[in-house]
Amino acid sequence: MNSIFRSLLIILVLFSQNTNAQKRIKLFNQKDLKDWYAFGDEKGKQDNAANLFSVENNMIRMYGPKAGYLMSEQSFRNFELTVEYKWNTDTNFVRKNNSKNSGVMYHVPAETPDVLWPKGIQFQIKEGATGDFVFLQEVTLNINGTTITPGKSVVSKRFADAENPIGEWNELVVISKNGKITQKLNGKLVNEGTESSVTEGRILLQYEGFPIDFRKVTIKKHK
Repeated sequence: MNSIFRSLLIILVLFSQNTNAQKRIKLFNQKDLKDWYAFGDEKGKQDNAANLFSVENNMIRMYGPKAGYLMSEQSFRNFELTVEYKWNTDTNFVRKNNSKNSGVMYHVPAETPDVLWPKGIQFQIKEGATGDFVFLQEVTLNINGTTITPGKSVVSKRFADAENPIGEWNELVVISKNGKITQKLNGKLVNEGTESSVTEGRILLQYEGFPIDFRKVTIKKHK
């Protein structure tokens, strides 16, 4: 009986570990842009995302003369999103401008049309402003007891600076649960709010003109 009990216990532990591991999903497989499509200011929607952006050395490399983005095919609700990014300062990469400006959007509704930029919430990645909220196309959030005024593009500044020096990797985390949104950068809380007017949607990686690399894009679903 004890032997059977021990065997069942081991099976239960292994099953639990496997289940926990499966909760974190790799949105980027570090090989190609499967499960993403691209949208460009000039070429429009590209089902083959490699028409606009590339994968090299296990990184998503976003660069070129026109702005655009990568959009996940799948939508998510109640999650922890982790993204690692770094500015690409190699002058061999074509750029639209020299302004270090990008972002990671989330809660982009499935029915939202492809435009620059669609409805959703943006974790701002911008020199001197990384960690700001940007609320696009009338999205609202309650911050410090006050609901922001809806608009086409509304910024709510970060609580603190936490971006690493240019050339180093950064890790941003977005936690969304039942309308509460938390943004962290390199382990530090940089923004937070409640009562989000959007609670489900797709993930979007922005390219606004300065080359940027992403090497990790994972999501962990919450109940």
